[in-house]
Amino acid sequence: MSSNKVNIKSNSRTVALVKSNMGILLVMLLIGVVLTFLTPNFLTSSNIISVLRQISNNIFLAIGMTLVIILGGIDLSVGSIVAMSGTLTVGFIVTNHIPIGLAIIIGLLLGTLVGLFNGVIISVFKVPAFIVTLATMNIAKGVAYIYSGGRSTRITSEVYSMLGTGYLFGIIPLPVVYMIALIIIFSIILNKTKFGTYVYAVGGNRESARLSGVPIKKVEMLVFTISGFLAAFAGIILSSRMYSGQPKAGDGYEMDAIAACVLGGISMSGGTGSLSGTVIGAIVIGIISNGLNLIGVSSFWQLLVKGLIILIAIIIDSQKARISDTFAKRKKN
Repeated sequence: MSSNKVNIKSNSRTVALVKSNMGILLVMLLIGVVLTFLTPNFLTSSNIISVLRQISNNIFLAIGMTLVIILGGIDLSVGSIVAMSGTLTVGFIVTNHIPIGLAIIIGLLLGTLVGLFNGVIISVFKVPAFIVTLATMNIAKGVAYIYSGGRSTRITSEVYSMLGTGYLFGIIPLPVVYMIALIIIFSIILNKTKFGTYVYAVGGNRESARLSGVPIKKVEMLVFTISGFLAAFAGIILSSRMYSGQPKAGDGYEMDAIAACVLGGISMSGGTGSLSGTVIGAIVIGIISNGLNLIGVSSFWQLLVKGLIILIAIIIDSQKARISDTFAKRKKN
């Protein structure tokens, strides 16, 4: 009897997940069908694994961005934190001869501190997140360039490179393993914890959240700190995959993360959205990029496509909000 109840709950959650993401799932299916006809290599197992590996870094960033946007903010600094953490961590190992484990811890800590700094300035001094993270975007990027002198640093350590190029059981790339683990962890945090409830509450109605006793400042600080940590983690994994720390790495990554969120149904006004939608949005962007690469489309055109995706998703989001507001007013009358 109990097993039947569990199965019913599981099925209902799956149905709810499909319903809430029906639009983006249909788009993903349509794109997949088109690419299958255009290029025979698209549905091969090796290409599917390649797509999952490619989207892993975006999902690391998009998870943090999901929390930030649901909270009602934005984080433009994540791409620069990727560059800073990756460049400094590799530099610590190669140039300063710091042990790999300690260098990774320092790299993660530095990115986390940038996120905490964002949260403190935003919550304590009431400065808009856009302005604060725009400033720290330049600061973090500047640190990467100053430390490296604008040059990439090559690393030959097999232990370090295995972080981003290794496989679990010789089949699943380690970045994909990290990605799955983080998706599970943060899905639980958002949906099953008091902190997750607070994030939605602050993004939905800040004043109501304050009157309800939600510690708004602490929530804001923690959300931006998490975003900084995940960006630092993404930077270290990316540098291990590239066998180098590059100050140019991470350019435009914040846009990919934002695109994944808005494409996945996260409202830019805050308070609504799900991590599952973000993951699907990141997969769609990854499929588009991969398909365009297979077809031989220039990376310049890919930037145009991603920009259009963000614009269309934001327009749809704004129209949905307007329609829901109109419907609510009519219902009251």
